[in-house]
Amino acid sequence: MTIGWRSVLLGLAAVSLTACDLFPPAPDDVPAPEARPNELVLPEPKPAEVSDYSRMLEQRYARLQQDLLVQGLMRTNGGGIEAPFDADDLVRNFVQIALFDEYSAQSGRLRAQQTESSLRRWEQPVRMSVKFGASVGADRRVTDRNYIRAYGSRLSRLTGVPITYSHDDANFHVLILNHDDLRASAPLLRSIMPGVEETSIDYAVNLPRDQLCLVIGTFGPDGVRYRRAVAIIRAEHPDLMRQSCVHEELAQGMGLANDSPRARPSIFNDDEEYAYLTTHDELLLKILYDDRLSVGMTADQATPIVRQIANELLGGSS
Repeated sequence: MTIGWRSVLLGLAAVSLTACDLFPPAPDDVPAPEARPNELVLPEPKPAEVSDYSRMLEQRYARLQQDLLVQGLMRTNGGGIEAPFDADDLVRNFVQIALFDEYSAQSGRLRAQQTESSLRRWEQPVRMSVKFGASVGADRRVTDRNYIRAYGSRLSRLTGVPITYSHDDANFHVLILNHDDLRASAPLLRSIMPGVEETSIDYAVNLPRDQLCLVIGTFGPDGVRYRRAVAIIRAEHPDLMRQSCVHEELAQGMGLANDSPRARPSIFNDDEEYAYLTTHDELLLKILYDDRLSVGMTADQATPIVRQIANELLGGSS
């Protein structure tokens, strides 16, 4: 059967959670590892003992990826002729994905509730860093770092936002962590996301077993201009699932925070049909960063402008 996993955007932002229950819980009687913040930021890996639970997750995620591929899911073709869309589709999907939140925080807890939000995006250059947990080997680090850099360059071309790389002055962190590293990551998250709500830290450290990846965003006083973001990718993932998480989390961290079951062809959909950012999704990013739109716009304010941009992008189709 099809399994939903979609990502999370936390910290004064939208949250998209999964309801599936894929894996057995981590043993309650095993305490969280002692915090090891230095091991999470070292440029070269140190030998690290991996827990049985982390090894189990690695096996399960490999089987999950294989099951999805057997079903013809996790496509990498960008959409193709089998998934046509027009300007009306693009407008509807943009409004749902960029201008609504899927979850809201109530009484310190996350609650599933579709809520209209405002247009949010980066109004400053993005300085990205990639950090690894102690379990990630040297070869894997090189591969992941190069892949993320290439994808960041693609996002920069689509949005017009300068995306560079900085180890010491980053405002968008990508963390590749296994279960053990994640359980010990609270000090690191607090240090790179000063002022982030503890509910977000707690959710990330105790990431549900069926949640494959997430992104945490914080904003300026107006609540619509991105200040910082942290994407967390599980190190246990096989290659395609790992890359798929990179595609979705970094794009969501640019401002496409919600999911929509009607969006197709798209990674912003819980059906796992596509693994990589599609042509449709590229257009959503172009719309989001079009100068005719402004941060803070509501759906009613933005929709007429979005429709004009969508028609232009698709050559006047409607």
